[in-house]
Amino acid sequence: MEISSDILVRALQETLYMVSVSLVFGGIIGIVLGVTLVVTRKGHILENRYVYALLNPIVNVLRSIPFIILLVAIIPLTRLIVGTSIGTTAAIVPLVLHIGPYFSRLVENSLLEVDEGVIEATRAMGATPVQLIIKVLLPEAFGSFVLSLTTVTISLIGATAMAGAIGGGGLGDVAITYGYQRFDTATIVVTVVLLVVIVQIIQSIGNHFERKIRRFN
Repeated sequence: MEISSDILVRALQETLYMVSVSLVFGGIIGIVLGVTLVVTRKGHILENRYVYALLNPIVNVLRSIPFIILLVAIIPLTRLIVGTSIGTTAAIVPLVLHIGPYFSRLVENSLLEVDEGVIEATRAMGATPVQLIIKVLLPEAFGSFVLSLTTVTISLIGATAMAGAIGGGGLGDVAITYGYQRFDTATIVVTVVLLVVIVQIIQSIGNHFERKIRRFN
């Protein structure tokens, strides 16, 4: 059985929709959590052991839950937010919760690589914590952020494929419904090739911008 191009185009659009929306909301959560984890740790500009002690284990727990389990575990929350637990939009909720904590650790690692001498020099000039975050920490780690964002985007693509297992739509759903369940190897191959091409394009774009940012800095 040959799958129609219309089905593949729609599935590709669904995958890109899930990735883009999840990336926006998950990225915001990841940056906020990552920055908070860094600035509240011991010896940093907004040291607060209570905030750090609360956020750190929460991020660890969310990161340790396999995505396919998270999909099922938060079905009540998904229904509460979007009114259903099935479909492309419903899949965005677990995708955001999956990628946000993951991205926060990448953001945290990037910020911790910022030279402490630069931070101390800026503090000595009277900069406020907010100014330090906006004008020093984030700009200095921006090149690393681009690579982290590339990694997160690629992880999201893989997660959307898993979302297809519970009717989340996208290329993963096509591979399972039209490929695996109907024993159509050609469909599986086509969807895999499309996913590989998307990943390669995203990785190339990320590497390109990261190199440009490094040279600019």
